[in-house]
This record gives sequence, structure tokens and C-alpha cells, in this order.
Amino acid sequence: MYLHLGRETVVNTKNIISILDLESTSVSKFSKEFLKIVEEEGFVRNVSDELPKSIVICEEKGQSAVYITNISTKALAGRIKKRENF
Repeated sequence: MYLHLGRETVVNTKNIISILDLESTSVSKFSKEFLKIVEEEGFVRNVSDELPKSIVICEEKGQSAVYITNISTKALAGRIKKRENF
């Protein structure tokens, strides 16, 4: 099953490690450090032109990818649950 994250970006739900709320995540010292490192290493992919709300961490072909999207964690979780019920 695939999840649309924004723009023309979709990820396989099997590759999702975590979906995090950006606002609550950015409060933690460790989360800030993690985001800084993955951005410096080139793993961050911004898939929104709007105010970011969520971070989706994936493992794709043995490599990490961190997507920043304007879709809320609640909406992303709802999309996954809705598709699982089909």
C-alpha cells in the first residue's frame, strides 16, 4: 500500500519507520539534533510548499529518507487506516 505525502511523492507504507508531529518533535534537544544531522547528510526531502506539520521517516532500498510534509500526523494515520480496511 502506498501513502501520498505531498506534491508528487508517495511512499510504500512498508517502508515507513515513523510519522512524527513536527511541532512536538522540534521541542526535544535530541530531535533537533537528529533533524540537523539528517539535513546535513542530505536525507531530508521537503514535499510541501506550505507550513510543515509532519515528518515521515522511511527506509528505502537500504537508505534513510526523511520527508517533511504539510499533512498532519492525524490525516496521514487516517489515510493508512482507511486503506488497510479495504
